[in-house]
Amino acid sequence: MRAAMLGGAGYVAGKKAQQGSAREADQEARLAALEQQGAAPAAAAPAPAAPAPAPAAGGGDVVGRLKELAELRDAGALSDDEFAAAKAQLLGGS
Repeated sequence: MRAAMLGGAGYVAGKKAQQGSAREADQEARLAALEQQGAAPAAAAPAPAAPAPAPAAGGGDVVGRLKELAELRDAGALSDDEFAAAKAQLLGGS
């Protein structure tokens, strides 16, 4: 009876280890997929890094454009330096 209990405990321990390995493999696959998705916007980041200058008279346009740039920075598509350069260009401080 003792051998059966030890064998059963070993079986359960083996199953738990197998489930843990499967969970880790699944998590690694999800992380890889997220990294691939994240790589596509990062490759496209230089395009929004050089925004077209907004006319100085359109005050609402500048505010909207600054909000768009801030969203791109928050999303990781623009670095802080790229954001600062684009903001300076929009505000006429080249």
